[in-house]
Amino acid sequence: MAKPVKPAKKKKSGNLLVHVVILLLLATVGWRLHALQGQVRAAQAERDQYARQVENVQQENETLRSDIAEGPTEEKMKELAREELGMIDSNSYLFLDRSN
Repeated sequence: MAKPVKPAKKKKSGNLLVHVVILLLLATVGWRLHALQGQVRAAQAERDQYARQVENVQQENETLRSDIAEGPTEEKMKELAREELGMIDSNSYLFLDRSN
């Protein structure tokens, strides 16, 4: 009668080392993914900010296009003279607040 063959014992230390290495790799990958997620959020916030700026500039451009299409009017000229040059109408009074 033949003796039954005993299964060979597995090395526990080698198996443990493999598990530790895999655990370290998974932890490293998780840490990098977390850092990249923060960068993605920051990039999305920056993209949204630029999109708002583009929208504001497009609205301003549309206003300027309509002003150009309408042409110069007396009211626009007076407004430009007041805002850009600090001029006032001859029938107006200017009050300066010097309390500051």
